[in-house]
Amino acid sequence: MTSETHATPTPALRSPWVLGWLALLSTVLLVNVLMVYLAFSTSPGLVNADYYERGQDYEQTLVSRQARAPNWTMRSDIPKPLTVDAPDTIRIVLVDRVGQPVDPDSVTFHAYRPSDAGHDFSRPMTREDRGRYVVKLAFPLVGVWDTLIAVRSGEEELSLGERVSVGRD
Repeated sequence: MTSETHATPTPALRSPWVLGWLALLSTVLLVNVLMVYLAFSTSPGLVNADYYERGQDYEQTLVSRQARAPNWTMRSDIPKPLTVDAPDTIRIVLVDRVGQPVDPDSVTFHAYRPSDAGHDFSRPMTREDRGRYVVKLAFPLVGVWDTLIAVRSGEEELSLGERVSVGRD
């Protein structure tokens, strides 16, 4: 009698190569699931709630703005540097083509925080003099802010935007 010894192959799930590939694959999948979770749970959301409607009207808005070409210009006066929690005065000057002051129906200052929409705010600007509007406010957080001054005259709304940085003392 001859005895033959057969080497029994190791099961695939006991092979270090297969286990290594499975560990790598599960690590990649877990990291992706974690990143998707963090993206949804920490997302600041959109700055404008009606982004879709504004996007649909974008081309029409550009054409209508060019067609009506207002006969006045806007110039903002935002102090630099801005400091967190320190009240600053922000002004806008509105003049027509010959330099005469223009008085619209309303002027509003908007501040948007690109990294966190929860801190966005807006304040109405008050008339300081003919064609000059002012608001006194303090930015609550350090960092980059997008500012927008919206001027409404009748049915028309024109805006002037600027990105500002707010620092510490």
